[in-house]
Amino acid sequence: MTPIIVLVTITVYFILLLVVSAAAGRGSNNASFFTGNRQAPWPVVAFATMGAAISGVTFISVPGMVVTKGYSYLQMALGFVVGYVAIAFVLVPLFYKRNLVSIYGYLEQRFGMMTYRSGAWFFFISKMLGAAVRFFVVCVVLQSLAFGPLGVPFVFNVVVTIALIWLYTMRGGVKTVIWTDLLKSFCLILSVVLCIVFIADGLGLDFEGTISAVAADETSRIFYFDDPKSGEYFWKQFVAGIFMVIATTGLDQDMMQRNLACRNWRESQKNMVVSGISQFFVIALFLVLGTLLVLYVRSTPGMSMPEKTDELFGIVASHGSMPVVVGVVFILGLISAAYSAAGSALTSLTTSFTVDILGADKFNDECRLTRTRRWVHVAMSTAMGLVIIVFYAISDSDAISAVYTLASYTYGPILGLFVYGLVMKCRVRDRWVPVVCIVAPVVCYFVQRALLEYWGYTMSFELLLLNAAVTFAGLLLLSKRERE
Repeated sequence: MTPIIVLVTITVYFILLLVVSAAAGRGSNNASFFTGNRQAPWPVVAFATMGAAISGVTFISVPGMVVTKGYSYLQMALGFVVGYVAIAFVLVPLFYKRNLVSIYGYLEQRFGMMTYRSGAWFFFISKMLGAAVRFFVVCVVLQSLAFGPLGVPFVFNVVVTIALIWLYTMRGGVKTVIWTDLLKSFCLILSVVLCIVFIADGLGLDFEGTISAVAADETSRIFYFDDPKSGEYFWKQFVAGIFMVIATTGLDQDMMQRNLACRNWRESQKNMVVSGISQFFVIALFLVLGTLLVLYVRSTPGMSMPEKTDELFGIVASHGSMPVVVGVVFILGLISAAYSAAGSALTSLTTSFTVDILGADKFNDECRLTRTRRWVHVAMSTAMGLVIIVFYAISDSDAISAVYTLASYTYGPILGLFVYGLVMKCRVRDRWVPVVCIVAPVVCYFVQRALLEYWGYTMSFELLLLNAAVTFAGLLLLSKRERE
């Protein structure tokens, strides 16, 4: 697959993206940007949300995950389904009842301004770092496949791409994001299905043969009940999946902004349940693709398993034994996942910073709010581009792992704040809440290290639960006797 084919695929997708965004953004205003005027049809939002949960990193990493972890990710995906139901019946009615533009406005109504700012800042840091790292990984892949061989500097690659993402999201905001996510979901599912078909054909397998070959391979093991200390242990994965999706979807402005665009809370509930179930089957498709990739590498002379499993999909897709269409489909799925996710992140960051941190939604002047929102959108785009370039300058596995860990830590305090607000009636000493939110991740870091060093226990995603529990305990210490 030549660099020119890669660039042509990217160009065609961007043109299609701009056409969809232009149509969706026609006649948009601030309400369209922040809430989509709450007129989005729930089936459209459900299909868009299902794809929104799949990032470019997921597209690259999940198929390769089967080499070392089998289908253990499906254990977490089962937890995702339960988590989506919990979001639908607990959080969605709450957010609609309070008519929130940003979900963190609940923290202001429940506790006070300092708690509100704490939740907003933790989201801002987490989303900026997480989105930048995910986009960085994809930019590196595209740099090696297309831009590097053509002599295009990495910085130019990032600047142009961020500029295009800013262009298609600047007018319509979440209204545009929903319809471009619809396009992304279609391209994503189509690319995975077509890759499965072509690779199975390359292995000489029909439909029944594919099912039998996948089921018989050791990489297709789903359930892990044997070692509670392992990160793949079923109950750790399942329970963590429930709370992970509550934190990273139900308490994430990026994900909830599109769900709050439905006409009412009942339609939003339908959207959440349908998208949660759909996501389970999409993840299953990625894992089936992973097993087929492993089988293809084993059966092809001259091919060997890469040291980094993240490279497995790209190596097979771009191999000379594969038809060019497989490489095109791979690039299409990758860029649809990555660019739409970056656009969604920019929109949510702009909304949260404008509403939660600057409080610009309290302006009576619509023109002033529009001007502020546009400048914030430019600033968020610039910041994301700079973070990606910094990652490239200092990138190594340890730096990337550290940033991912930091991003995951920040959801713990947000989860603790919301759980306390929902189950407790007491108020808290608002001005001390930021201290609790900062101390909780620090405590969890040392607990994680101690458990590994002295007991050999590897904390997986349950670290999020510990982080939330420490935050909850800190809020109990700050509670007042007065009832809300």
